[in-house]
Amino acid sequence: MKDRSHDDAMADLFRDDPATAAATLDAILEDGDQGELLVTIRQMAKAFGGVPAVAKAADLNPTQLYRTLSEKGNPELRSLNAVLHAMGLRLAVQPISEAVPHV
Repeated sequence: MKDRSHDDAMADLFRDDPATAAATLDAILEDGDQGELLVTIRQMAKAFGGVPAVAKAADLNPTQLYRTLSEKGNPELRSLNAVLHAMGLRLAVQPISEAVPHV
């Protein structure tokens, strides 16, 4: 039996369980690790037909999207929203559970 790559296994998980995909992204956003966020979105893109298919659905350039979703990428909010929307997700803002003092 051939081993699957981690990216393939994660893509299957995200394809089969969108709630897990959303919870994973939410946890990464809470931690604030942009590199991890972009790698995970790239894994999710694989679950939705690959970066070229997601780029087409998001009306983005596939080559640019590969660069944007690299670990050192820096997506614009517009691009990030378009990619997430193409995968049936969206960004949301929630209050932090601990009260933040007003400045």
